[in-house]
Amino acid sequence: MARSMAQARRDFTREEILTTAQRLFTERGVRATSIGQVAAVVGMTRANLYYYFSSKESIVLAFYHQMQESSNEAILQAMAGHKKLKERIRCVLDKRIELLAPNRKFCDALFRHAPDRDDPLSPFSEETRPIREGSIEHLRAALDGGDVKVPPDMKIQLPYLLWLYQMGIILFWIYDRSPGQQRTEKLLEKSLGLLVSLLKISGLPLMKPLRKTALELVETLAP
Repeated sequence: MARSMAQARRDFTREEILTTAQRLFTERGVRATSIGQVAAVVGMTRANLYYYFSSKESIVLAFYHQMQESSNEAILQAMAGHKKLKERIRCVLDKRIELLAPNRKFCDALFRHAPDRDDPLSPFSEETRPIREGSIEHLRAALDGGDVKVPPDMKIQLPYLLWLYQMGIILFWIYDRSPGQQRTEKLLEKSLGLLVSLLKISGLPLMKPLRKTALELVETLAP
């Protein structure tokens, strides 16, 4: 019992650190916030905070993992019962945005790290690979259960392409200041319809040379 209470206290403290750091990172930016400032607001020494997290980056990565774990079942359940590919991809994107919505300002702060692949907080970095691969698997599941036959030569890289599309939608949503993010809704509806139409056309024999070129480009860009 004592051990369980001690673990509960550690879990509570860890969550308090995450919540506090998230607020500070949102207000000041990750680079402008020191680990000492996080510790001071929580009310502990820097040494004690290091017992829970080894760096600022590890705190942010914990947030990434937390979001990925909480979204997995929700996304799979949202897709269940849908066969049309457009609806399945839309389920993934809608659920992702829904889960990110309470942390929209924090996402804004994090996306500033995206362009630098060597930055551990970039969604393209080696440190975030497990999270990125988890998101790609959701899109692979959307394809596998959908009503559009994907050409065999596209099956490996297409989920990654859809993930890039998802990242573009999320970035647009973060900076969308229209009421209720109506512009994001319009972009989603129009672009997703076009995307699925292109996927259907891509299976035609005449499109094979173009698919080959496109896939070679993706392999060059993939982290």
